[in-house]
Amino acid sequence: MSETGAMIHIQSLIDDAKCFETVRALRWPDGVRCPICDSSEITKQGRDDIQSERQRYLCKSCERRFDDLTDTIFAGHHQPLRVWILCLYFMGLNLSNHQIAAELDLHPSDVHQMTCQLRQGIITKKPTSTLRDEVECDEVYIVAGHKGQPDTVVKKQHSA
Repeated sequence: MSETGAMIHIQSLIDDAKCFETVRALRWPDGVRCPICDSSEITKQGRDDIQSERQRYLCKSCERRFDDLTDTIFAGHHQPLRVWILCLYFMGLNLSNHQIAAELDLHPSDVHQMTCQLRQGIITKKPTSTLRDEVECDEVYIVAGHKGQPDTVVKKQHSA
């Protein structure tokens, strides 16, 4: 807080349109594709009624409608996209949920729910690793029990 008592809200410094542009660029680097059938035969279908920066689309192949956030970790929430982006940013800075709540002027329980959903969404959306080309592997010894080798297990006698 400055000496004049005016506080700068970081949310006011973040542009909603830029957040949606960034999501589109990261999600579809080679052009918009249908999240249902992966077709590139897409037409724009106007903008969202509440979030005018949010583009709607129609897939010509499967005739399904979707928008910028369909099937993402940001879909289906009442907080604006910029709040989710800022929450991710603050999580990356290792701020606590309490600190994030103070920065975003939100209730700590709301931030707790957001951070849990973001962490779970990131895990869920993480692509599976695919090994390609030449792969080398060192031997690994894993203790998995003595299944199939009962003679190697010595049972201790309990003395009375």
